[in-house]
Amino acid sequence: PEHKERIHELKMSDQHFVRLFDQYHKIDQEVYRIEQGVETPADDYTEGLKKQRLHLKDELLAWIKA
Repeated sequence: PEHKERIHELKMSDQHFVRLFDQYHKIDQEVYRIEQGVETPADDYTEGLKKQRLHLKDELLAWIKA
């Protein structure tokens, strides 16, 4: 929420940011579905998704603050 305007600016001007942003939300939705019990993949798959999500979140935050 605190970076809402900056995120909007980047989404309008930077296609790489948009790809990362979309990828983050896709993975976040999948993790959410797993945590809600809608999907039940192997634990190592879930952990891999969580690591990807964290990496993307860190990368996006770095872009937002740059």
